[in-house]
Amino acid sequence: MTTPLNERRIANAIRVLAMDAVQKANSGHPGAPMGMADIAEVLWREFLNHNPSNPQWANRDRFVLSNGHGSMLHYALLHLTGYDLSIEDLQQFRQLHSKTPGHPELGYAPGIETTTGPLGQGIANAVGFALAEKTLAAQFNKDDLSVVDHFTYCFLGDGCLMEGVSHEACSLAGTLGLGKLIAYYDDNGISIDGEVEGWFSDDTEQRFHAYGWQVIKVDGHDAYALRQATLAAKAETTKPTLIMCKTIIGLGSPNKQGKEDCHGAPLGNDEITLTRQALGWKEEAFVIPADVYAAWDAKDKGAQSEAAWNDLFAAYAAKYPTEAAELKRRVSGDLPADFVAKADAYIAEVNAKGETIATRKASQNALQAFGPLLPEILGGSADLAGSNLTLWKGCEGVQDNPAGNYVHYGVREFGMTAIANGVALHGGFIPYVATFLMFMEYARNAVRMSALMKQRVIHVYTHDSIGLGEDGPTHQPVEQIASLRGTPNLNTWRPCDTVEAAISWKSALTRADGPTALIFSRQNLAFQTRTQAQIDDVAKGGYVLAAEKGALKAIIIATGSEVALAMDAYAQLDGVRVVSMPCAEEFVKQDAAYREAVLPANIRARVAVEAAHVDYWWKFVGLDGRVIGMTTYGESAPAKDLYQHFGITVEAVVAAVAEITA
Repeated sequence: MTTPLNERRIANAIRVLAMDAVQKANSGHPGAPMGMADIAEVLWREFLNHNPSNPQWANRDRFVLSNGHGSMLHYALLHLTGYDLSIEDLQQFRQLHSKTPGHPELGYAPGIETTTGPLGQGIANAVGFALAEKTLAAQFNKDDLSVVDHFTYCFLGDGCLMEGVSHEACSLAGTLGLGKLIAYYDDNGISIDGEVEGWFSDDTEQRFHAYGWQVIKVDGHDAYALRQATLAAKAETTKPTLIMCKTIIGLGSPNKQGKEDCHGAPLGNDEITLTRQALGWKEEAFVIPADVYAAWDAKDKGAQSEAAWNDLFAAYAAKYPTEAAELKRRVSGDLPADFVAKADAYIAEVNAKGETIATRKASQNALQAFGPLLPEILGGSADLAGSNLTLWKGCEGVQDNPAGNYVHYGVREFGMTAIANGVALHGGFIPYVATFLMFMEYARNAVRMSALMKQRVIHVYTHDSIGLGEDGPTHQPVEQIASLRGTPNLNTWRPCDTVEAAISWKSALTRADGPTALIFSRQNLAFQTRTQAQIDDVAKGGYVLAAEKGALKAIIIATGSEVALAMDAYAQLDGVRVVSMPCAEEFVKQDAAYREAVLPANIRARVAVEAAHVDYWWKFVGLDGRVIGMTTYGESAPAKDLYQHFGITVEAVVAAVAEITA
């Protein structure tokens, strides 16, 4: 190893902070931070373009710690370089209400770009960051002025590479030629169970060559080699780069380095004492010498970098004022000032037209209307564009034109969704992604992460029930809608016709504090006639679609394709109202008076009907009510036969109302 002593001493600050914080918490992972400290020292002190005084500077480089269990590495870097993260914050590692949770969490500590921990998703997020940078640069940069120009750096470990999502994301990154994505692989050969060669014998170098990446192998403790590798990575503009860093996990610990013992447990006080001696570190726990702090401090350099970029952007704004204003709007996440008015005008047109079509087609029509108004939309589908109907006339694939607005993700549901999370986190775009509702299951954890991080990602799911017919139970979703509805921060819409579909898209696009799942049908759904007041109420998530004839005796609640079924039952009944509830999450947010007006508490005779799992609806109908839906998986047959076979019929609804009002 050729790392000079002074650089090693600077890097050792990370090692001691990591082992001290984990020991104080009696919980955590010291091994990865100690093993990657030399890599981090070179990247953060020499290459990373960032400003600790302004963590949201638009043109900063993005850094992702995909092996998020090593979170103390990231926290130590933020503290040492001058972010608003104090030594006291590090001492509160993994404690309630601290800024330093067990894994990097968006919104807790400044400088954390994404929540990581579920392995593999961090590198997929990084692909999204790099995709967003490349596309935004192509849309706004000029030959003489490049105002979008930054790199995405990612640390990842063996676990990230074992997770299948890394294959999906890294394969696409190579295909798209994301040259500003640079990943550092902590090749330490150790995971929780021990030496990985017994269960991870992939030729990682050849794997990434096959993806179309540049691959560089280095000693992860050799600062010179790391420096040269990073320079070579930055020089390669047509391919992403994987720098394979051979490291020793827990470097510095005399008895535990290179072993699984230091992966996910404190070193212990005795071993920490020995490690301090081995590192030549004389200071007590959580004490960093002034000269080491000075060597790490990035505030002045960061301020200078941002100031230089501000001057560049001022020149850009002077020469290209329209583009500058548009870029600022998009990066801020604001929609065009006239979008809501134009969206409402489109909804009025849809209502006047009164079409009976599949809601997936209604979704495509909404995209055709809203797409030209929102250049920030970046869509995509997992090889199902012709079925999901996610392409509209203004779509252009980024694989053909980097300034395009559509990504052909291929059959990569998990990777697609995690990449979209990165796109949203980067800023400047509103991503939507699509697949069949059944295959949401492949993407489930990435959907959860978009909800956990409250990102404006739109998840489009078509072929929403047994109504898709002959493809059978492997493709017919049953429990998926309940799973989505049970996800905190996620709004799930299942519209019943063209009007509700358009309003669901408007809601998703205007919602800035979280993701939305839009659930659309394969089959045609009947248009429902509404007053303007009812149209206004759709956005509230639930509303009275058909008022009772005579005194109110019972309520039918329905969504999606089953609203038409409920309306057919309504035609045969007196004293019954039909409530369409396209988005239960929005409905429960409404004030008590509105909820009472729609679902009066004294009317306990309630029937819910939806071609999905019945369990979700008991909270709305009560144990005395009835739910008509699915309790088993589907079958392969035409949709009409399936609805009859599973008892999701007008006759069943009428009988249920009669039974509970008898």
